[in-house]
Amino acid sequence: MTVRAVLWDIDDTLFDYTGSDRTGALRHLEAEGLVDAYGGTEPALARWRAAMETEFARFLAGEVGFLDHRRARARTFLGTELSDDEADAWFGRYVAHYESAWTLFPDSGPALEELAPLVRQAALSNSSTANQERKLTTLGIRERFEAVLCADELGHAKPAPEAFLGACAALALPPSEVLYVGDNLDVDGRGARDAGLVAVWLDRTAGGAQPPPGVRRIGGLAELPELLRGVIGFGAPSAIR
Repeated sequence: MTVRAVLWDIDDTLFDYTGSDRTGALRHLEAEGLVDAYGGTEPALARWRAAMETEFARFLAGEVGFLDHRRARARTFLGTELSDDEADAWFGRYVAHYESAWTLFPDSGPALEELAPLVRQAALSNSSTANQERKLTTLGIRERFEAVLCADELGHAKPAPEAFLGACAALALPPSEVLYVGDNLDVDGRGARDAGLVAVWLDRTAGGAQPPPGVRRIGGLAELPELLRGVIGFGAPSAIR
């Protein structure tokens, strides 16, 4: 088996989305004077996460666009009617706090650098292209990827096989020559496996769960280069320098 490209998930794989979102949301809710109104820090953050999960699922299903899903998150969290301008302004204040908390996981940069001379690298995300392009640029790693492929432009979201196959087509590679690494066992691990890619599940929690057949498990990105060297032959050199 020859792997010619590594296809990366972004959020909670390279980028600490959960930590950044928690910090940004808490700062936002404190600034808006809403923490106590929703029962304290943890209940307020639980309500925030529930609103995000509900409305982002609608975005992934193609029911709403990315901007409208953000407006819906504001309305769902607050439980009030807001005009589009009001929702944009309220959510925009959160975004400012969130972006100020953006951070990569400590092992992201070294893993990307170590793989750069060995394989091609690209990213596949269920977020919007504009959002992820800006994020990767701000975090200083955009140049590591020859392509950033997202659900809004592909027309399909993970774990649909079409999302993974669309990314492979963009790289002009068969799925069997593309390794996909992501943090969600079902969406990333099983999804990539079922689409015919080499599937690697990043389990940072070290929870001890056993991956299903056809999915390899790593506990951190430092393990990825060695996994590739140990079980899979490297293919074409990277086009990224």
